[in-house]
Amino acid sequence: MDTDFARQQMVDQQVRAWDVLHPDILRVLSEVPREQFVPTGFEALAFADTEIPIGHGQAMMTPTLEGRVLQALNPGSDDKVLEIGTGSGFLTACLARLAGHVTSIDIHESFLESARVNLDDTGIGDVSLLPMDATLEIPEGGFDVIAVTGSVEEPDSRFAEALTYGGRLFVIVGKGPAMDARLITRTGDASWDSESLFETKLAPLVDANRRAKFFF
Repeated sequence: MDTDFARQQMVDQQVRAWDVLHPDILRVLSEVPREQFVPTGFEALAFADTEIPIGHGQAMMTPTLEGRVLQALNPGSDDKVLEIGTGSGFLTACLARLAGHVTSIDIHESFLESARVNLDDTGIGDVSLLPMDATLEIPEGGFDVIAVTGSVEEPDSRFAEALTYGGRLFVIVGKGPAMDARLITRTGDASWDSESLFETKLAPLVDANRRAKFFF
């Protein structure tokens, strides 16, 4: 397979077709070698618009959804980013190419280990990978961008409260078959705007419904 051609076809025919048009997002998706982040044996599906299983009942998001996440959050070069759910590390890599420092947490240490190998092999640095259960704790706040890579029935208030003023949180909310992708922006000490972006479906964040304190 001509991976460079396949990657560009993914960007041009799939990602652009779902209204991802920001040039920086398209550039990063064209440059980061997605085939290096898929599990062994799934390389042929690296550029297909399908979820790819990565173990523990989890899967990589589709390229189109990854593009929409990145475009909604629009990370800047000085932004401090928190990713909740590292997975294979592909979205982590894209965030790191767009932003300043990225902190990524995952409940599964095996994901963190493989993500570190993938990131190192791709030459991507300035990423901290932490073993952490987001339903119990998250790193201390002050994040300009937060990406939640698993769905939740209701947004957890701690995620939004960890944002800086003007900070953006992407989260997918609800139960199947149709879930609501939302962009939540902090506008003040105790105020946030919540914008519904599109409908989709995504596997839940592990133990996402353990907590009872939600808002929005």
